[in-house]
Amino acid sequence: MMSTPVPALAAPATGSSTSSAGSAGPEGAAVLYDYREAANPIRAGLTEPLGLHRWSASLHSSGPTAIVPLDLSAELGVEGPLTSPALAAHFLRIQAGERLEAEAVAASSLFVVLRGRGSLQRAAGPASEPLQLSWGEGDVVVLPAGPAPVLAATAESALCWVHDGPLLRHLGVVPSRPRFRPCHHRAETLEAALQRLQADPGAARANRMSLLLGHADLPASRTVSHTLWAMLGLVPPGARQAPHRHQSVALDLILDCDPGCYTLVGSELDGEGGIRNPQRVDWEPGGLFITPPGLWHAHSNDSGRTARLLPIQDAGLHTYLRSLDIRFSGGLGGD
Repeated sequence: MMSTPVPALAAPATGSSTSSAGSAGPEGAAVLYDYREAANPIRAGLTEPLGLHRWSASLHSSGPTAIVPLDLSAELGVEGPLTSPALAAHFLRIQAGERLEAEAVAASSLFVVLRGRGSLQRAAGPASEPLQLSWGEGDVVVLPAGPAPVLAATAESALCWVHDGPLLRHLGVVPSRPRFRPCHHRAETLEAALQRLQADPGAARANRMSLLLGHADLPASRTVSHTLWAMLGLVPPGARQAPHRHQSVALDLILDCDPGCYTLVGSELDGEGGIRNPQRVDWEPGGLFITPPGLWHAHSNDSGRTARLLPIQDAGLHTYLRSLDIRFSGGLGGD
């Protein structure tokens, strides 16, 4: 059987399409785009690209009890607040003796205690038990879907709160049940594990000296929730990490550093495995910056003291989708 040749399309004008605009019913919603102009809609004026952004620790260093959203919804042209297409990050300030409710329609919420101490309470939900725990500086708490937690501070406190509400809002869904148990990584346990890592001779030769925060309910993904990924990392004095990249968005929270710590970010590698024409992001203790997806990035420490960071990503979701695509300039092992 012979097929009839399909005539070649003329080169389309930017943004051109064909549709049944004006007709009623489902046909009125049907639009066709030429593949050549529509296959990659991530560009200014359409699906806005996610660029480099950073927020200062001054947002939580003083002031009344408040939730401070790190919001890029205007830049991305979508409903907010959000910090990346899938995640919303906030700084929480809580004065001693005061309480704050962290309410969000989200499947995963992660809290990092930057300073202070206090307690977290959450009422029982349709599919969850009541929860009460104490928190202190350096703790990381991850909660599944459920009633809004109430954080009460016994000392002046600051936390970073990240949740996946923007992803659910985009999908038009609400959580029907929790997908994992509440999880509490205590600072003393994390510190002991870091000390063991530093004592391991092989750790100094690796691309990253870091601990991935995991969850016993999620052994296959090695992530702290089914959507979120978090890592506690050290960058020793004089370190020059080899570049790596991934398709998840990184919200890089700087826990501690001296001047001289920074990240280089760029889209291409040079012939020697370095980043060509990089942008430099200088670190600030208690600050947060975005590393966009797909860009090469490398951390460096020109100070005389070890720096600490805690990147939070939507890599739990990407791992499940098999789309994380993490790559190292020196090979998969990152050495």
